[in-house]
Amino acid sequence: MSEFYPMFASWAKSFGVEQATNRARSLVRLSGGEVAVVEEMALRYQADVAKIESGGPAIIAAGKPAWYSGPSDGSIYWPPVGDFFVNEENWPAKRMADLNRASNIVVAHTPRTDSATFNSRGLVVGYVQSGKTTNFISVIAKMADENYRLIIVLSGVHNGLRKQTQQRLSRQLSETLPEKWKLLTDETRDFHAPPGNPLATLTPDQTAVAVVKKNAAVLTRLVKWLELQPSQQALRALPVLIIDDEADQASVATKSINPLIRRLLKLAKKCTYIGYTATPFANVFIDPASEDLYPKDFILNLPRPEGYFGPEKIFGRDIVEGEDDEPDAAGRDMIRVVPPETLNLLRPSSVAEVSGFAPSLTSELKDAIIWFWLATAIRRHRGDVGHSTMLMHVSERITVQEAYRQPLLEYRDQILTGVKGQDADILQQIRRVWDREAVAVPRPDAPLDVALFEQILHGLPPVIESVHVIVDNYRSKDRLNYGDEPQIAIAVGGNTLSRGLTLEGLVVSFFVRTARAYDTLLQMGRWFGYRPGYEDLPRIWMTEELRLNFRHLASVEAEMRADIEGYQRVGLTPMDLAVKIRTHPALQITAKMGAAQPQFISFAGRRLQTRFFKSEDPEWLGANRVAADKLIRSALKYGQEDVEASRRLVRDVPARIILDFFESYSVHEDSPDLDPALIRKYIETQTSSGGGLDYWTIAIMESDAGQVPLGGINVRGVTRSKLDDGRPGRADIKTLMSRRDRVLDLDVRATEAGTLTEPELMALRNSDALHKSRGLLVVYPIEPMSPPMDQSRDRVPLDAQDWVVGIGIVFPGEASAGTRLSATHLAVPLDDVALLDEAEAYETDTEEPFDA
Repeated sequence: MSEFYPMFASWAKSFGVEQATNRARSLVRLSGGEVAVVEEMALRYQADVAKIESGGPAIIAAGKPAWYSGPSDGSIYWPPVGDFFVNEENWPAKRMADLNRASNIVVAHTPRTDSATFNSRGLVVGYVQSGKTTNFISVIAKMADENYRLIIVLSGVHNGLRKQTQQRLSRQLSETLPEKWKLLTDETRDFHAPPGNPLATLTPDQTAVAVVKKNAAVLTRLVKWLELQPSQQALRALPVLIIDDEADQASVATKSINPLIRRLLKLAKKCTYIGYTATPFANVFIDPASEDLYPKDFILNLPRPEGYFGPEKIFGRDIVEGEDDEPDAAGRDMIRVVPPETLNLLRPSSVAEVSGFAPSLTSELKDAIIWFWLATAIRRHRGDVGHSTMLMHVSERITVQEAYRQPLLEYRDQILTGVKGQDADILQQIRRVWDREAVAVPRPDAPLDVALFEQILHGLPPVIESVHVIVDNYRSKDRLNYGDEPQIAIAVGGNTLSRGLTLEGLVVSFFVRTARAYDTLLQMGRWFGYRPGYEDLPRIWMTEELRLNFRHLASVEAEMRADIEGYQRVGLTPMDLAVKIRTHPALQITAKMGAAQPQFISFAGRRLQTRFFKSEDPEWLGANRVAADKLIRSALKYGQEDVEASRRLVRDVPARIILDFFESYSVHEDSPDLDPALIRKYIETQTSSGGGLDYWTIAIMESDAGQVPLGGINVRGVTRSKLDDGRPGRADIKTLMSRRDRVLDLDVRATEAGTLTEPELMALRNSDALHKSRGLLVVYPIEPMSPPMDQSRDRVPLDAQDWVVGIGIVFPGEASAGTRLSATHLAVPLDDVALLDEAEAYETDTEEPFDA
């Protein structure tokens, strides 16, 4: 059977199992073999397909026929790529298996190529700097084995990223199998129509690959070439794959590039479009009913790779639905705050100040530079001789970026002279930075011996001497370009360094630039990725405002990924997902996204909870305690009481009592997804339209932490200590409400509820005849002192000025058109600098000057 199986698998992938089985039976009969062998091959193939479907990351694509069984023994394009990762990149077996599995499942959710026509659109959601390029290179090779013969990679809007992507594809595809790949672009040249007849370029025997910048002039050339009659003749039979790298940038809601991409998708009878992004906000907000790029066929979450540094590791994040706790609540001690009063020394405060701006190297910037040199010297001491980079994001203005070149060079020379000459003041400055930073973050594999300072200092001069100061923008001639020789670089830049481009060996970032949108903000965080052997060394200097924005963004991103994971488990399609994600209340704070900005939110099916409190404000705390007292007093008057050991329930509470409570209860401003005014509006809308929520259950959680009078009864309080995050005036208790609290008012044992997932708990409420239309409001009276339950290093007593009233809210139902609510969408705060709309750069009909 084994010698015929590759042929059978190839037929099954191309024509389906039934046709493959019929063909194989005819062949076996002609050769006088046993027909039973065919049934065995069919069962083996179906088992291989099932293995692909069950072994990968979460994907939303319900109803799609399974067809892909993975690379077969007869595959041509994929094996050399896999060998490259193993032999040239020295990948271990587990990492290779993870890549193989993740790329298999992407291919598995594309259409089978035997269809006469298809136009598939999918989205792969990865992480910033996490290996998305490696994934789509693997997908390209595997789909080439499935007879895709034209591959178009849309690679960002800047030459740097296009060149980097071209280098990767040339090395990992073309050089591993030169006789089968035909490159239509190279490192120095974007797409131009190949000479001669297109039929000589687009052939069944080779796969043509073009790495194309998302630029109107370049895309127009590509479209016009593919619209030629010979090109159209070739594309009648040849499947086309379009990979859209950074699919949320320029592809969505732009005047010329978006229409050009859509036009491109219509030029082939068989076309698969796969967008790759780490920030899918704009993509999921596309109207799914339009002829736009909404990923109607599948949305896939790539798993977080082992050893990956994501935003939650650095900044921490809030809990998301489905979690009772989080591993990286406080983040790591890698952030250094740049005081707001120094910003006018680092960047112009208005447009009028841009011309002639002379930057000052503030003490924070000098510390960042010194730590960059020390961290690089530490890496060299550890035997790591790879690239080392410091990123400076201070302004999007090219003139401001250029103004930093000379001061940085002069500071390099000053410190180098001081170290060589043993200048006491300079050595003291270096020692001060060392003492603070060398032990701030523990090294995972071994502690850093602080006695090494003299050895590191001895190795500092060659590091400083090797530093290049590179100003990287679209006008630069001297661009950031990593070759075979290790490079130590301070890179000052703007948009060209802000998305897609990998900054090799990034150790230090100095980041004070403003951004219009959260997706832009996240993409500018080039410090995410892998730091093997120096996980303890990266540092980021930024404003407190940016730090908080990044923390919140990490939470929003986790919410979206959790939604994708949860909805996948209940078998939804991307069309089902559209309403649910587009109406998530947390996403109202996502800033301007052009025409893709969300217009509605929905609280249906959501579990919300308070996390932040003004623990040092007795008036604020007292007002909330009075609001809770009135709530419980009114609830006991009109509702039915039900008391158990750990909670007190009041059932059948009219909605007007809940509305009155949210009229007077205050939520900390760091929790905009828990806006009392929006919650009141949602309840009023649902009750007036017959959508439910006319009656509620109120639960009062109790423990043994003292007593507080609420509503005419003595309530036993609960304990919630706070994170030791150094934020005066704001207490962050992290987790208030457990997942199983979602069904406090249902007849479900706590032990049973604790074993269920969030979607399963949602389903319990929505299937209950009574509670499917009732909300649940949970009150947590928190004892003022609330010491930590254990000796956790990141926890301290709450130490509040009064009892703290926390709440959790559970809404029944599922997001749908009937539960939508219009909302005002808040933006990331900006300063007074007038920013160039990045979309204008995408729309230009001219290319960057050195790109022929």
